[in-house]
Amino acid sequence: MKRLISIELQKIWKNRASKVLTIGYFVILSFIALIASIKFDIGNFKIHFAEMGIFNFPFIWHFNTWIASLLKFFLAIVIVSMMANEYSYGTLKQNLIDGMSKKEFILSKFLTVVLFAFGSTLFIFVMSLLLGYSFSSYTEFSIVFSGMEYLLAYFVKLVGFFSFCLFLGVLIKRSAFAIGFLFIWFLVEKISYGILKFEIFNRSPKVDDFYAFMPLESMSNLVVEPFTRLSVIKNIQTAVGENNVKDYDVHFSSLLIVLVWAAIFIFSSYKIIKKRDL
Repeated sequence: MKRLISIELQKIWKNRASKVLTIGYFVILSFIALIASIKFDIGNFKIHFAEMGIFNFPFIWHFNTWIASLLKFFLAIVIVSMMANEYSYGTLKQNLIDGMSKKEFILSKFLTVVLFAFGSTLFIFVMSLLLGYSFSSYTEFSIVFSGMEYLLAYFVKLVGFFSFCLFLGVLIKRSAFAIGFLFIWFLVEKISYGILKFEIFNRSPKVDDFYAFMPLESMSNLVVEPFTRLSVIKNIQTAVGENNVKDYDVHFSSLLIVLVWAAIFIFSSYKIIKKRDL
C-alpha cells in the first residue's frame, strides 16, 4: 500500500502543473484566515466578519469546512489530470508491464484520493483550531470539540467528489473534456432540480428527497451553507418575516449515500480499466 501511494505521489510531484495546483490549493485554503481582517464601514453600517462570530467554536467547524469545500475544484483538476496523464504519457501501460495489476493500479489512485481528502481535512482542522482560539468567545474543551461531525462530512464529501473525478478521468481520458463533463453534470443537476422543484411539482419536498440521491447534490448536502445560522442573519430574517427552517445537521444517511457513490465510481473505474484494451 505504501509503495502504491509513493508511486502516485512521485507522478504528481514530477508533473509541474499538478504540483503547482496542489501547492496552490493549500495556500488558498490558508487564505480563509484573511476573512478575519475583512471590514466594511459604510457610514453607520459596519461589518467585521470576525466579530460576527464566524470563528466562534463550534460554528467555525461548519463555516471553514463549507468555505474549503468551494475550493475542491483545484484538486479536482489534479485528480482528473492524474488519470488522463496515464494515457498521455503511457505510464499506465508501463506500470502494467512492470508487474502492477489493474486492481493495484485503481487502488493506488483511490488511496491517493483518500490521502488528498485526509490531508485537506487535517489542514482545515489545524487552521480552525488556530483561528478559533484566536477569535472565539468560547474556548471550553467541550465546546471546542463539539461540531466535529462537519470535519467527517467534509472528508467524506471530498472522497466522493474526487472518486467521481477519478471515474471521469478513466472514462474520458482527456482532462479538459472530463472537467467539462463534470461542469455539465453540475448544470444538469441544478437546472433539472429547479425545473422540477419550482415549475412542475410546485415546491414539493419530494423533489429534494429524490435529488438527495444524485451524486453532486448528495455531496453538497453533507455540508450546507452556514451563514443563515448566524444570529445577525437570523435577526434580519425575523425582521422581514422570513422563517428559516433549514436543516444544518450532518446525517448518517447522507454520509452513506456519498460513500455508496464513491464505491460505485471506484468499482466502475476498475471495470473500465479491466475491459479496456490498453
